[in-house]
Amino acid sequence: MAEATSQSRLLIVEDDQRMRTFLAGELNCEGYDVTEAEDGQGALMHLRDACTDLVLLDWTLPDFSGVEICRRLRSSGDITPVLMLTCHDDIRDRVEALDSGADDYILKPFSIEELLARIRAQLRRTAYWRGVADSDLLRCADLTVNTATREVVRAGQAISLSVREYDLLLCLLRGTGRVVEREAILREVWGENHFGDENLLGVYIRYLRRKLEPEGLPTLIQTVRGVGFMLREGEPRP
Repeated sequence: MAEATSQSRLLIVEDDQRMRTFLAGELNCEGYDVTEAEDGQGALMHLRDACTDLVLLDWTLPDFSGVEICRRLRSSGDITPVLMLTCHDDIRDRVEALDSGADDYILKPFSIEELLARIRAQLRRTAYWRGVADSDLLRCADLTVNTATREVVRAGQAISLSVREYDLLLCLLRGTGRVVEREAILREVWGENHFGDENLLGVYIRYLRRKLEPEGLPTLIQTVRGVGFMLREGEPRP
């Protein structure tokens, strides 16, 4: 049984029905969720409409070549990993496949054990990079902040924040679900030696609320009187 597949979704693109059926059977036995396509058009339509973790792509198809499919995927921004299956063993062919966007390359005829090992390796790499990307994201309800790019999105809408507003939101996000005391916020956002208007924090909380809590959406910034603030989804703002 394959290691930690968690029902990884694989697409087999192969015009040879016997080969396609054989691969689907082996991969189903390994615990993968397998979909089949017999040509490039079917593959592109499936990839447009469904989430896929890995594509096993034959080089020679009745409509598009595997190389052309890779180019189309990458030009559209689709980064789904592709493992190319082919009889082309010339070094120039390998370079062309990889340069077109394929992530790996295996020559026919191949052993099923090698193919399974390459699939596992590619899925491990994908899981690692997804984990790296996810580690940059902070969330509360439908609010997402990407700390790598400083992008702030709520309910699918990008929100523009000033530097201070962003730092304040980040402070609250890191304490999501618990009260962050006023003094702790002032120290983190304005610095240890901040001495200034005691109402400054309240002013910036109002700025954030205006941008993050438009009419009809639940509130996010909750006031805990006499203590501080917490980020938690509340009732819709009238």
